[in-house]
Amino acid sequence: MGIHKPIFPPLANLPPGGGTGNRRVSSGFAGELQKALQETGGLTVSKHAKERMEKRNIVISDRDWKTIGEKVEQAKKMGVKESLVLLRDAALIVSASNGTVITAMDQKEAGSQIFTNINGAIIIH
Repeated sequence: MGIHKPIFPPLANLPPGGGTGNRRVSSGFAGELQKALQETGGLTVSKHAKERMEKRNIVISDRDWKTIGEKVEQAKKMGVKESLVLLRDAALIVSASNGTVITAMDQKEAGSQIFTNINGAIIIH
């Protein structure tokens, strides 16, 4: 039998820290995540809320997301756990505790709803 020679070069040629150059990918992801959070005022939009917003053509501007995020943070400091956020064209239920938009509806739909399990309301015009 012959001596087995590896096809790939030894790993000793990698840069210090043992990285493989994938740091750019994780930085890119972190950058995109940060950008997405900034676009929603630091709030996380649940999959359910995102789907409802898409189906109902609810569009919230970056400026409004920023305002919503600031007001939710302010409400959280005041002890609010779950909040109804009323906008010109939409209504959101937001968990102030964890900064997550739980659900969304347009104004027409919101007008016929009874909102329970909320202990705060934020009105943004």
